Amino acid sequence: MSNVIVFGSLNMDLSIESGHMPALGETVIGGGFLTNPGGKGANQAAAAAKLGASVTMLGAVGCDGLGDRMIAALAEYVVNCEYIQRAEDVSTGVALITRVGGDNFITVDPGANLLPTIQDVRESLDAVAEEGDVFLCQLECDFETTIQAIREAHERGMFTALNPAPARQLPDDLYRDLDLLVVNESECELLTSIYPENEESALIAIERLTNAGVGTVAVTLGARGSIVVSMGKVIRSVPPQVEAIDTTCAGDTYLGALVSGYARGLKLEEAVDLATRASAIATTRIGAQQSIPLLADLDQ
Repeated sequence: MSNVIVFGSLNMDLSIESGHMPALGETVIGGGFLTNPGGKGANQAAAAAKLGASVTMLGAVGCDGLGDRMIAALAEYVVNCEYIQRAEDVSTGVALITRVGGDNFITVDPGANLLPTIQDVRESLDAVAEEGDVFLCQLECDFETTIQAIREAHERGMFTALNPAPARQLPDDLYRDLDLLVVNESECELLTSIYPENEESALIAIERLTNAGVGTVAVTLGARGSIVVSMGKVIRSVPPQVEAIDTTCAGDTYLGALVSGYARGLKLEEAVDLATRASAIATTRIGAQQSIPLLADLDQ
């Protein structure tokens, strides 16, 4: 089994339920407040670990109570946290989440997430990475460092995976260094100028990305499931019908499950099925990492 190495963000989520998004200057009475370890990097690391992979987390938190909680939560899922940096003069990243009608609105202060350098990543990879391991990134850490890290991992013969969130344009020459690119509808539109409103448009958008050099592309479509294309093969997935109450961690669960399946040697169809079912379950639970199911949950 390959290892999964995640370079990404660690944020403490501060989440509250609201009947509607407040207008400018409006105060809304909400409820259901909770604090929950999150951040796209940490969420995806937790998902990969909870769904059977051996995972190492690279990133940074502050020397504060929030940082302590972030590391403790990942360690509980048996994620290797040895290479998470502790910053003395910068706080742990924080995400403010408003939950409205099963959807969410998020504002992030990156904090310590912006501190790791490419040299930090190289030194960590020297210590833990082997050829064939998975290297998974998002875009909540320093952008240039993340791009360099992907290229570094590709040169080492690792399986490189990227979730370009928050959405932004990527360097044209980066696509050929990506073995797996996972995008949602808005990220797909930003990168390809095509909104995947149906299967036909999704496949056209995916073709643009594979023509640019990406090995495998997955477009997640919310309740409509996902479409994955690899080596010309099209895999369609439709999630089970569930009553979604919080979509905060659905995308991160999908991606963590997908790379976990790859690392454990599953066929791509099996990994996509695992990711689809796991992300559906995550929407039925409130919070980020605590909403991610275990493999045993999927068996049920």
